Amino acid sequence: MSNAQSEYSALSPETLVSRLGTRAEISDRVGAPESWEVKEVGDGNLNLVFIVKGEVGTVVVKQALPYVRLVGDSWPLPLKRAFFEYHALTRQAQHAPGTVPEIYLFDETQALIVMEFIEPHIILRLSLMAQNHHENLAQTLGEFCARTLFRSSDLSLKTADRKADVALFSDNVELCDITENLIFTDPYFDAEMNRHTAPYLDSVVASLRNDLALKAEVQHLKWKFCSSAESLLHGDLHSGSVMVSGGSARVIDPEFAFYGPMGFDIGLLLANFLTAYYSQPGHGSDDKKRQEYQAWILDVTRDVWRYFETEFSNLWRTERTGIAYTSSVFEDQNHKLASELALTKRLSMIFEDTLGFCGTELHRRILGLAHNAEFEEIADEPLRAQCEARALELGRQLILNRAHISGMASVLDLAREISKENFV
Repeated sequence: MSNAQSEYSALSPETLVSRLGTRAEISDRVGAPESWEVKEVGDGNLNLVFIVKGEVGTVVVKQALPYVRLVGDSWPLPLKRAFFEYHALTRQAQHAPGTVPEIYLFDETQALIVMEFIEPHIILRLSLMAQNHHENLAQTLGEFCARTLFRSSDLSLKTADRKADVALFSDNVELCDITENLIFTDPYFDAEMNRHTAPYLDSVVASLRNDLALKAEVQHLKWKFCSSAESLLHGDLHSGSVMVSGGSARVIDPEFAFYGPMGFDIGLLLANFLTAYYSQPGHGSDDKKRQEYQAWILDVTRDVWRYFETEFSNLWRTERTGIAYTSSVFEDQNHKLASELALTKRLSMIFEDTLGFCGTELHRRILGLAHNAEFEEIADEPLRAQCEARALELGRQLILNRAHISGMASVLDLAREISKENFV
């Protein structure tokens, strides 16, 4: 940008107006700089996030820091993750219009993105903890996954475009390294930055880390994550990456974007709903309301997959223009049945991956560095440990049995049965 600083410098509420007040991309939407009110609201693990409000409107300014915010400058991290987030958002906006914030400005030197302020939306995780219901949530998220994953794959994109995209996002090395370690490695041994609800979970954690079959299956999943460049992933699609208000939902924060297996995004998303399900005994004292809300969460979990499957199938039948499963092999030869059989097989493979990645996400949010607030905010530690132990057991069974679980109904039945058990 012509009026960008030549060197990176982290913003603060005190410096943001002077640094960005001359940028027309912001002032045109917010108003004169002297009217700006700046509030830093970042509560994530990596970045600075500011809400900038003025006489005309409001925007969000997100800036990468040169380290992991959760840990500090002892864990350096390159600023280029803002570049990948920007490019992921532009592609998601194209593939699934209306589901991500509009971008007003990207400054690569300052590693910042100025984007739409989504109001009156709040983070989905907080809404689930407050036991709020949201119509259309499963449909929006299921269709978002189907459209972004299908339309960035060899099922849809032109070969040259997809390979160029794979090359571009392959440079998101450092954030992939975080995923590879924090999800697939650290939870399964006594890594330095791990933590869990001790001493109540100690025996459960020890048993899980000594489960040799489980550890082998997790490494098979890590191999797939590292080597299967099927589609452009959001890369960190959890309930903190979704904003909701009433029947509206929007997806944010795709800085972990890269090309990987389709089941990864869906698996992480479903795991976060299941975390919300298992955490409910720690939130609210009305048992009837809690049980009704848990039933709603499981309905959403089921329907995310149902809407994904339905929309993916629709796109298969109407937008399969890439090099994979070409119509010249199927429909053009009047072999529509063979195309449908291939679709069924492909969905089955995605579902198997989804369950495995769901299991690893359940484990890492309890045993690794970055935990979910649903469990963390349960003050009664023995109760928290009991809730977490159930989620750990579900994760274990999903990983080990993912090839033999027939559908979402079986997953939800398993979740319900485990919720009745005591493991600590």
